[in-house]
Amino acid sequence: MIKKFLLLAFIAFSSVAMVGQTTVTGTVKDAKTGETIPGANIKISRKSVGTNSDFDGNFVLKVSEKPPFTIEISVLGFHTEKVEITKNNQKVEVSLRENATSLDEIVVSASRTPERIMESPVTVERMDSRAIKNTSAPSFYDGLENLKGVDINTNSLTFKSVNTRGFATFSNTRFMQLVDGMDNSSPALNFALGNLLGMSELDVKTVELLPGASSALYGANAFNGIMFMTSKSPFDDQGISVSLKTGLTSQEAAGDNKYYDFNIRLAHAFSDKFAAKATLSYLDGTEWHATDYRNTFNGEYISGDRNSDRNYDGLNVYGDEVSTNLRGVAETLEGLGILPNGAAALVPSESVSRTGYNESDLMSYEAKSLKFGASLNYRPFGNDRLEIIWNSKVGVGNTIYQGTNRYNIKNFLMQQHKLELRGKNFFVRSYVTSEDAGDSYDTRFAAININRSWKDDNTWFGEYTGAFVQGTLGGLNADQAHALARQTAETGRLLPGTDGFKAAFDKVVADPDLLTGSKFQDNTKLYHSDANYNFQDYIDWAEIQVGGSYRRYALNSNGSIFTDYDGPINYDEFGVYTQLQKKFLEDDRLKFTTSLRYDKAQNFDGNFSPRISLAYAAGENKNQNFRGSFQTGFRNPTTQDQYIGLNAGRAFLVGGAPDNLDRYTTTPLSVSGSGQAFTNSTTVGISGRQAYENSFSAESVVNGTFQKSNVTLVKPEKVTAFEVGYRGIVEAEQSNIAIDLSVYYNQYEDFIANKNVVVPFYGTVGDNTLSLLALQNGDYTAFQTYTNSAADISSYGVTIGLDTKVFNGFNLGVNYTFAKFDFDQASDPDFEAGFNTPEHKVKLQFGKRDLFENFGFNINARWQDEYRWESTFLDATIASRTVIDAQVNYTVPSWKSVFKLGGSNLTGKEYLSAPGVGAVGSQYYLSWTINN
Repeated sequence: MIKKFLLLAFIAFSSVAMVGQTTVTGTVKDAKTGETIPGANIKISRKSVGTNSDFDGNFVLKVSEKPPFTIEISVLGFHTEKVEITKNNQKVEVSLRENATSLDEIVVSASRTPERIMESPVTVERMDSRAIKNTSAPSFYDGLENLKGVDINTNSLTFKSVNTRGFATFSNTRFMQLVDGMDNSSPALNFALGNLLGMSELDVKTVELLPGASSALYGANAFNGIMFMTSKSPFDDQGISVSLKTGLTSQEAAGDNKYYDFNIRLAHAFSDKFAAKATLSYLDGTEWHATDYRNTFNGEYISGDRNSDRNYDGLNVYGDEVSTNLRGVAETLEGLGILPNGAAALVPSESVSRTGYNESDLMSYEAKSLKFGASLNYRPFGNDRLEIIWNSKVGVGNTIYQGTNRYNIKNFLMQQHKLELRGKNFFVRSYVTSEDAGDSYDTRFAAININRSWKDDNTWFGEYTGAFVQGTLGGLNADQAHALARQTAETGRLLPGTDGFKAAFDKVVADPDLLTGSKFQDNTKLYHSDANYNFQDYIDWAEIQVGGSYRRYALNSNGSIFTDYDGPINYDEFGVYTQLQKKFLEDDRLKFTTSLRYDKAQNFDGNFSPRISLAYAAGENKNQNFRGSFQTGFRNPTTQDQYIGLNAGRAFLVGGAPDNLDRYTTTPLSVSGSGQAFTNSTTVGISGRQAYENSFSAESVVNGTFQKSNVTLVKPEKVTAFEVGYRGIVEAEQSNIAIDLSVYYNQYEDFIANKNVVVPFYGTVGDNTLSLLALQNGDYTAFQTYTNSAADISSYGVTIGLDTKVFNGFNLGVNYTFAKFDFDQASDPDFEAGFNTPEHKVKLQFGKRDLFENFGFNINARWQDEYRWESTFLDATIASRTVIDAQVNYTVPSWKSVFKLGGSNLTGKEYLSAPGVGAVGSQYYLSWTINN
């Protein structure tokens, strides 16, 4: 329906198009080979009026402009040429010079001004539509992993987390993702859900990625890196494009499953003043199944299974986290007169867990994504000196997110709407991001509350204990008595696949109360405005820019995530910055750039972020470039760091904002019979303030030293970053070699951290009496707090990339990344750094776009060594891996089509990005892309 409507609109508006008065014809060729270049863009300078060269490189441009005027001829991978048109029916022949290397490509993100990658003062990686066509990955987003220094952690088929320079998590709040200038992060989660709700592959013009801190220009949270996805303009890239992709995902646990990926883009310039575009994307597939049933305890793997460990807690088994000490149950039953006096002595002081449900019983593993985007572009003066843009993006989808628990994100809706005024030297834009969690739910609480729906915990453990006592009195040994006890307690269990289980499941996942349900509620919004002005037309001795931004969060989870029980929580952030860039020496060989930004968040003191960089271009052709930079970055605590108040099953999560501690109180917690003498109640509620001010450190409880925790309120974390680098072209006998090298060192201060603490139900920590008795009686609960580490933390690394042509035109690229961090665990025993990054990575690319006429291929290989993954879900070592992707493509010019056949992880050896996620198998695809 959308397609039909847009086509009718295009036809209607096109009927009033102007009649051409001047005709220009010509041919576009490759300056080196003499071959014609199809698809080159020919347009009047600074205007949208233009055309494209056909499959033979020929073009006809008809315009209303009267000579003289200038036309620009451009195509990705080549230098742009300008030709002066002086008469009607002029015929031109244009030869375009191919960029010598990728270092000749133009980027904007590094300094907010156009410059060659070669001349950029900081490290920058880039991908454009030509690279997307050539990528061997199933999608352009997956293909980012082949870039130097870039890590992608696979949460699920549709949720990939991009990171650079360490400290990776699936909830990667240290890395920003901007789509057409809009922060693509979920307002509540504070990180992007991969490209689930991002940009259509057909609409991607460029992707630029800056590793490392960028706060001096882009503000808080541009801490580990920032990625810019820029879409195509409907003025410059017109027509209808369609992409059809189908294939298989193959995994041992899930089998072979089909997937489909459909994209369409429609764009048209109705005049040199008005243009519009629309995109639609739909993906349907099967997620990677998570089937790791190994036993865990205290966040680590341990030996045993359900048959050998009565307190079994399987990694991808949920509901078995509910556990209690049998002796305590027996004492309570004896006190109530349900068990005879002395019976408790027959029961061991041993913890037993309820029988859980496998993740596969709780998830559909249905991967879906539906994205719609549209923009209306208006140029009042008929050129690009001023443009007004309305841009809307709406996405709904299913995926899996792994945080403290595993969440089935289902029918998650996010939308962004932006109004932007953009000129030659400035932009002003405002946008809103809103989300609706849809039918999303927490799988751990789904299992816990399905269990409780057929038998509550007290009854289950009571029946277990009673049967154990009966079996023991009847002469059974311990193993036999435990088997009888579990069999008795399991009477009435809802079995997956039955109508009873389905009815209970449907009820639980629709209920947002975690005492009885598992639904994930959220309608949080984010409002953002930013502006930038470049004084280049008024100041000629240097390039000076100024800008600023303002953001407001409106947290609205109805108390299911945040402590917003009585209505939305609103808070604000703002920032201002300036940048000066000056070139010195003959031929502007030395470029000095300095910038300063000030940011202030409502709950925290302001932060200054300076940056200074120098870049020197040596060599006859300025193709030997050396650079060095110093900059600082900072990251404000996220919405969850500040205002979360959530029962995660294994612990209560409470944010560290000053006004959050008294907003949160746990659900009623049962007190032991012995402890009731001190509480005068059978239950207690523990406040967030008690977690921060009256708790033991978790580490001290485990090792038996029982030390008071030192947990401060959360505040912004800071990084000081130093980087030196070299980019250059080394002339070789057969072909030039492009080299890109960078070395960095980061020093962190007030690193934002989660710390686990243990809160006694009574007593004051440090009294060495009641608080210790509470631990002895089992009258305590665990909290996860959000705070900062006082430890000295640093990270450092090296990346180097080499690109050249071999064997008469084959592209060969290889890059290596080294990453490491230093941290003294003894200085902060309760802190987990979560570096989560392999020390060594090697990536290789080999291919040729034109192996023979219209046929190309590409192969990518990646190796990385093993590394330690630390998270609130589980800590474990991730094995080393080698992954090979490949594709072949064939162009059919008469159909304006490209066919691609490819696959990822072609060795078939499955691998994990982190403990608990589904093992990544192989993916095979066949695509047909039509560009008109």
